[in-house]
Amino acid sequence: MMMDPTRAAALERLRAFAPRAGHAYATGRNTDPGPEAPGTTSALSPYVRHRLIGEWEVAGAAVDAHGARGSEKFLQEVFWRTYWKGWLEMRPAVWADARERATRDRSALATNAGLRHAFERAVTGRTGIDAFDAWAVELTERSWLHNHVRMWFASIWVFTLRLPWTLGADHFMHHLLDGDPASNTLSWRWVIGTQTRGKHYVAREENIARYTAGRFDLAGVLDEDPPPIVEDHVPDAPRPIPPADGAGKGDVGLLLHEDDLEADGLELGAARVVAVGGMSVPERRSVTGCAQPVAAFIRGAVADGIARAAERHDAPGRLLNADAVAGWAAEAGLSAVVTPWAPVGPVAEALEEVRAALAARGIALRRVRREWDEACWPLARRGYFKFRENIPDLTERLLRRPGGRG
Repeated sequence: MMMDPTRAAALERLRAFAPRAGHAYATGRNTDPGPEAPGTTSALSPYVRHRLIGEWEVAGAAVDAHGARGSEKFLQEVFWRTYWKGWLEMRPAVWADARERATRDRSALATNAGLRHAFERAVTGRTGIDAFDAWAVELTERSWLHNHVRMWFASIWVFTLRLPWTLGADHFMHHLLDGDPASNTLSWRWVIGTQTRGKHYVAREENIARYTAGRFDLAGVLDEDPPPIVEDHVPDAPRPIPPADGAGKGDVGLLLHEDDLEADGLELGAARVVAVGGMSVPERRSVTGCAQPVAAFIRGAVADGIARAAERHDAPGRLLNADAVAGWAAEAGLSAVVTPWAPVGPVAEALEEVRAALAARGIALRRVRREWDEACWPLARRGYFKFRENIPDLTERLLRRPGGRG
């Protein structure tokens, strides 16, 4: 899927989709018409994932067009993404465990010929399961899959092909434009039965036929009665979400990153931005980095974020590698750098390294969390359906300011 990695393109896609965010979305979102047909979903997730456009803007456009009740199903999907982030923010050990398993399973490919051959057939679309093979090719060629397809793909990967789930999740992170540590990791865990323990998602021939217009022949090829995957339990009692920092006051540098590129709504208080930097770490997206189209989208998105922020603050902007941030800040004569809060994942890990490098030069890193995340994340202590009870109130509170939501 060719997408322009800019905020302007995100706003145009939102404008085009908003009229379909009500009944049309609710009734058609589960259908995958195929890569050549008009889509049934918003395809906004690559933009929302990098916050070229905010969840509050997407939700606000839907409410403006259809009302909260009329856009209820779409709002629930927007909040699903936020819920996953909040859930993982309180349980970082789950991310660390998934990453460690993926690294270990990747290493096993070098020594286990059977696993390696099965993995290579799966990722290149040579399993003989026509639906799965078509999706495998679509993923690598378009950097995108319909959400329902992702569930079917993950289920077949684990329960029919008997491949480690962590390799599949990491493969998604390598290729998806919207690859997100929380949504991707926890969705795969949900499919295999470890996220909601003992409840797994099984891809079925009838369901796939119904929502793909019967264009695949899956008779007798899927395992439709597998047990859930049993793994060693990862401690997942929620921890308190670490407090954010205030932006402070005086002259600061603004450091954007690929997890959050919408600087306009960031609460900067009395701080004055005198330099703008933008950081990306596409090489950390998966155990094996990421595909070239994903890296290009990330770098383009960060460049767009820098340009907009530099213009807004009338300050020089620079695209940076993570290891160049401290030098940039020192060169600009900064005593503090403000950055949007990065949720659990590779960017947050890179920012911890940046924090240490800045501290060695006597420069503070101040992480600022958005009102949307501050309000939503603490409510993700339990399952999504408990979280969902809060959506009407969250919608009312977070979308209350016309033109200034979030």
